[in-house]
Amino acid sequence: MSTLANNKMKVQVKSKQDEETEAATVESGKIVYDTKDLNLWYSETHALKDINLEINEKEVTAIIGPSGCGKSTYIKTLNRMVELVPGVRTTGTIAYKGKNILDRSFKVEDLRTQVGMVFQKPNPFPKSIYENITYGPKIHGIRNKKILDEIVENSLRGAYIWDEVKDRLNENAYGLSGGQQQRLCIARALAVQPDVILMDEPTSALDPKSTLKIEELVQDLKKEYSLIIVTHNMQQAARISDKTAFFLNGEVVEYDKTNTIFTNPSDSRTEDYISGRFG
Repeated sequence: MSTLANNKMKVQVKSKQDEETEAATVESGKIVYDTKDLNLWYSETHALKDINLEINEKEVTAIIGPSGCGKSTYIKTLNRMVELVPGVRTTGTIAYKGKNILDRSFKVEDLRTQVGMVFQKPNPFPKSIYENITYGPKIHGIRNKKILDEIVENSLRGAYIWDEVKDRLNENAYGLSGGQQQRLCIARALAVQPDVILMDEPTSALDPKSTLKIEELVQDLKKEYSLIIVTHNMQQAARISDKTAFFLNGEVVEYDKTNTIFTNPSDSRTEDYISGRFG
């Protein structure tokens, strides 16, 4: 049996029926991000090379590839967080709902309201659970306590953590477990009602039980949000994503339906990576 065939047995992918059902959604889905000819440099280092990707709304898009291939750099361009790094420059375009976010006239504050971010390591604020959730809404001018209370409950319910913390809302968020902190960070992102949620290896620091909860949450969130997730865990990408992009040396080697990527890739480099020949 070939290495790839053996790998197919180990990686759980969606059934044919699931794929066909989702195919109709993919084909009729609206594009939320359209990246064209994107190049990015860190000073003299060419980190992203001629990236072309169309990402549909209300789907889970996974980005896989070995360390240093540009996965995290790309996802951080989608809300322009990459600009916080000195010496970064870009060419090309990233259209978010038809508007080029790399155009300096596009306000980064507006973008980050619509595009939430969850990082590899949970990063709750050193405040109470309640204050973590209300931080964003308050910045946007919401002061009515009844409305804030509703936002807190709805956001925590949306992140599958309300029942665990509803009696601890005034306690410091640092008292939560790592998995709870990560779901709190997701709830904090939901509190400002974004359209897109970016996740940069959100489960890499979590135990298997917490990882499973996050994966279940991702599947539920895609009913209302577009999710783009960077993961080094190929089994995770196969379980939760609709489409997968394989990055290598700053380039997109292959981008297709997840089932196709993991069972019948068109590029030998993709096969080599998912088969474990390198990475």
